[in-house]
Amino acid sequence: MATTIGELARLVGGRVCGNASIEIHGAATLDTATPTDISLLDSRQRERQLLESVAAAFVVPDDFVLPQRPAIQVQSVHEAFGAIVRHFRPTRAAARIGISPAAHISSSAVLAADLDVHPGASIGDDVRIGARSTIHSGVALAAGCRLGEDVTIFPGAVLYENTVIGSRVIIHAGAVLGAYGFGYDSRSGRHILSAQLGYVELGDDVEVGAATTIDRGTYGPTIIGEGTKIDNQVMIAHNCRIGRHNMICSQVGVAGSTTTGDYVVMAGQVGVRDHVHIGTRAVLGAKAGVSNDVPDGVCMIGIPATPEREQKLKQAALAKLPEMRKELRKLQRMVEKLTGETEDHDAARHEKPGSSESTTAAA
Repeated sequence: MATTIGELARLVGGRVCGNASIEIHGAATLDTATPTDISLLDSRQRERQLLESVAAAFVVPDDFVLPQRPAIQVQSVHEAFGAIVRHFRPTRAAARIGISPAAHISSSAVLAADLDVHPGASIGDDVRIGARSTIHSGVALAAGCRLGEDVTIFPGAVLYENTVIGSRVIIHAGAVLGAYGFGYDSRSGRHILSAQLGYVELGDDVEVGAATTIDRGTYGPTIIGEGTKIDNQVMIAHNCRIGRHNMICSQVGVAGSTTTGDYVVMAGQVGVRDHVHIGTRAVLGAKAGVSNDVPDGVCMIGIPATPEREQKLKQAALAKLPEMRKELRKLQRMVEKLTGETEDHDAARHEKPGSSESTTAAA
């Protein structure tokens, strides 16, 4: 479906630089674009890749001038490029199917109007689901779950009993909400599972990634605050209280009874120990190992995690260790040499003919 650069510029409200009549047949990233594609530059650090790209044209920031290459200048590169991608590859609209007779639905479940429940979904006793929600095949909603409006749960997700979900929540495939917390009492040499009487509660506009697990509280809820976005393969343990609008990236592990403020960012593979608090707008860098409370607004990196500046100073010092080791050896040799010369000088002075020590020895 060929489209000119000028037509694409009108689609996204951009300004054309160069030949507006060039035909574009698709959209792709810089490293995969063909000579008939349009690509994007979202960072000046990638300018070299842009110059090496064979793409026919580019979507660029409105303050970026691209000499001798056709471009569309826009205020928001990703918003504009997303619209162009959708132009060439329209989103597949899923047909509304209603409630499939092949779904397993308890007679005590209460389902609002205009739902989609796909074949093979299982909906337990006393479950309540709000309007316009979609429950895909293989989803299991255990007894007592409560779902708000416009919820989407993708195939294979499991919600244990009494899980509470707000409106406009997305739960991706394979996620598990409400599994037992990893808590045991040791008695007579055996590990006895502790109380598992709580549940999981998600606020409005939360997204939970594929294969993510959120454990139930011991007696009350494990809470995920409004607007928080959780990536794939994240583990959030029992009794945690995650604040509003957090961003939790892939493979993060948060131990039990941890709390966070609002707008916290946890980068990939962060590990947080139990019973700590992460302050509002704190940032935990990739692989940070957090063992103590983090104040509001602080960026922490490293293992164990410390403030960014402190950790960078430590890393700079570590980088100098080989050089410092060589210098230390050099200094040791110098000291040994000086010490040896001093000892030889002292010995020679004591053995000098005519000295009291020599006379005494001769006698």
